[in-house]
Amino acid sequence: MARRTAGLTVLLASLSTLGPYTIDSFFPSLRAISADLNLTPLQAQQILTAFMIPNACMSLVHGSMSDALGRRRVVIAALALYILASLGSTFATSFVALLCCRALQGTVAGVGNTVGRAVVRDCYSGVQAQRVMSSITMIFALGPALAPVIGGWVHVWFGWHAVFGTMALFGTLLLIATIIWLPETHPPEKRTELHLGVLTGNVMRVLTHRRFQAMTSSSVLCFIALLAYVGAAPAIVLDHWHLSETHFGMLFIPIVLGYSIGAWLSGRAAGRIEPERMIRWGYHSCLLVNLAMLLLQWLLPHAPLILQQFLLFSLAVSVQIIFPVVTLRVLDLFPHSRGAASSAQAFYSMIMSALMMGLVAPWISITMQRMALCCFAITAAGWLLWRAQLRDPHYGSAQHD
Repeated sequence: MARRTAGLTVLLASLSTLGPYTIDSFFPSLRAISADLNLTPLQAQQILTAFMIPNACMSLVHGSMSDALGRRRVVIAALALYILASLGSTFATSFVALLCCRALQGTVAGVGNTVGRAVVRDCYSGVQAQRVMSSITMIFALGPALAPVIGGWVHVWFGWHAVFGTMALFGTLLLIATIIWLPETHPPEKRTELHLGVLTGNVMRVLTHRRFQAMTSSSVLCFIALLAYVGAAPAIVLDHWHLSETHFGMLFIPIVLGYSIGAWLSGRAAGRIEPERMIRWGYHSCLLVNLAMLLLQWLLPHAPLILQQFLLFSLAVSVQIIFPVVTLRVLDLFPHSRGAASSAQAFYSMIMSALMMGLVAPWISITMQRMALCCFAITAAGWLLWRAQLRDPHYGSAQHD
């Protein structure tokens, strides 16, 4: 049983890294793509937006489709389309062609993250579910850490087209592993009707649920305050830190290491520390770390790199203490349509992430002071929204749909 759980955890974590790898691995190539295709900085940033908007919208479909058709079938079909889209990006010779292929990647790259949450909740509950979610996050963190490093070196050795080729290779390996090892965890007798009205109704019921909106928004605001630094990676690494295309790991590794340690702490705390106390620690820590970053950037305009890395690491730890507990709490609001709940949660997170990385990050990345001020304001909004939830008499209880 332990071996089966470990194997499933590794597979689901690997599937979840597909989206982050597709985002992060091409960051070191962004300037070169802009030069080759004669793009403005804002146009170049839309290569990211073209991926993230479809990724967010299709997250509403993946979970609901898995509720109707089964988890395994949906994942296999999505991976096959991802491989085709990645090959198209590899051989794209125009801006329009690249945008179209990136959009197709976006429609399917989030399947592992969305459906994977539902698989965890199909198989596990309570403390064990929290531990598995935390373990997945720890392994998942390798993707964003390695992606810009791999992308940077592949770019230097073979050019930016080859970076998209690594995505096709990764997708192929995941497809083979899924066919061999992913079990079907949602049997036919538990599936919902494959009907557009039913699927849409399930998702809309989740999206319009007041407690879902409050719980998801407060945690996502803290998350995108960290994600802003990821979206602004080219400006931070190349312009503000004055490093090269092979040094993107200087930004990503502290963040991902923080994710891993935060996930480990969350898993260790499961069954030992009350979930509400973990959430409280996470929100307070997010606010304090962002305040520290703001003070650092304003008092020391050329702050030592190691201090900035430490604060980004600390912020990632804080965010990850919040997320596994809130994710499970949201899924428990809708025990009979967890795929729809997972889809809605992923949509909420990704649409806000797309707006941050595609539109807001290029504007706030002009200076590190502006970055820190904006991220502190966003985190403060999430913290205030969480505080407002504490006055809700139903906060912390589950609703059985």
